[in-house]
Amino acid sequence: MSRAQLIEMARRNMAHVNAGTINQEPDVLRVPATNYYDQDRWQAEMAAVFKRMPLMLALSCEMPAPGDFKTMNVARVPLLLVRQEDGTVRALVNSCSHRGAVIELAGSGNAKRFTCPYHAWSYDSAGNLLSVYVEKDFGTIDKSCNGLVQLPVAERAGMIWVTLDPKSALDIDAFLCGYDELLGHFGFADWHLFSRRSIAGPNWKVAYDGYMDLYHLPILHKNSFGPNMSNRAIYTAYGPHQRVSSPDPGLLSLDNVPEDEWPTGRLIGGVWTIFPHISIASFDGGGGPSVMVSQLFPGNSPQESVTVQSYLMKNPPVDAAAAEAATKQFDLLEYVVREEDYATGLRQQGALMGGTKQFVMFGRNEGGGQRFHGWLEKLLATADADLPALFAAHQQPAIGE
Repeated sequence: MSRAQLIEMARRNMAHVNAGTINQEPDVLRVPATNYYDQDRWQAEMAAVFKRMPLMLALSCEMPAPGDFKTMNVARVPLLLVRQEDGTVRALVNSCSHRGAVIELAGSGNAKRFTCPYHAWSYDSAGNLLSVYVEKDFGTIDKSCNGLVQLPVAERAGMIWVTLDPKSALDIDAFLCGYDELLGHFGFADWHLFSRRSIAGPNWKVAYDGYMDLYHLPILHKNSFGPNMSNRAIYTAYGPHQRVSSPDPGLLSLDNVPEDEWPTGRLIGGVWTIFPHISIASFDGGGGPSVMVSQLFPGNSPQESVTVQSYLMKNPPVDAAAAEAATKQFDLLEYVVREEDYATGLRQQGALMGGTKQFVMFGRNEGGGQRFHGWLEKLLATADADLPALFAAHQQPAIGE
């Protein structure tokens, strides 16, 4: 079924090529400029979005073996992700049940036991409390009730999603709206993580708006890769998640080829965004199919964000020359985001905070941004108990025209 949807998207793309058209929204959208810097608005977004929505926090290839772990802080929640003996992943709050100290300090590794550096309470890879240091002096507690806090977690399409609310009633599969089935055609679980870097940026929405925007490509990136890029976008949405592509004349060569022979690699190009903070941009890294996975995280204030760029290759570089070529490609991508996208975004942030501008605009050709901000408003207005119904109503793909 998901391949049939990829083929339908390719057919729509070909129709746009032949007609010389793109998606058009009914009207221009105006978003209050204060949404990008108001403290109360930002706090509401942290609570309604980043503390409630499943977040794609890790790639399966980062932690393939039992005992492999990854730690990180997201929205001030310390996390410990651990691969279990049965192959599943547990998401644990990396905070000791005794006094709340952070337990595992390393960013990644492999371990069967995690011991708090403060008072040596220890836990197994599933988060169960194993031992209390000098328990006879501390006093008797029920270890079975004092393990690490577990969070909802799911692994799909070679990626790992975690919800920061341990009591969340929102099913991760319902949240994904079938989008993960399409992402599964990449086969990320078997890809190679080549490099990873972090980039400081502006307000998370200033930064994220750009990932769904092709309109700026030939202009802002005129001195890098922009001259070869289209500024016209075709959007397909699965709930809040959106695939962005350009009218691709190259797809017309498939018109006389049986659909079951269409190469999957030709069907999955473009940018795949995962609400609320992920962009997956596909490209040829010189050694075959590659992607840049951007994970955008809000900072500690409305004016800050951090983007983690992960460079994945379908196959590891075969030799030093291929590795050097891949490094140069990824250096360029980092430069483009840091010195072109985010440098512009930081200046934009400062201009908006001057308070003289009432709105920012998203044109009829910028349906991705319009839909993204529309979903933010929906989530801010939706109570926890109503979230399952909200996503149940968006299980079919929405096609912009």
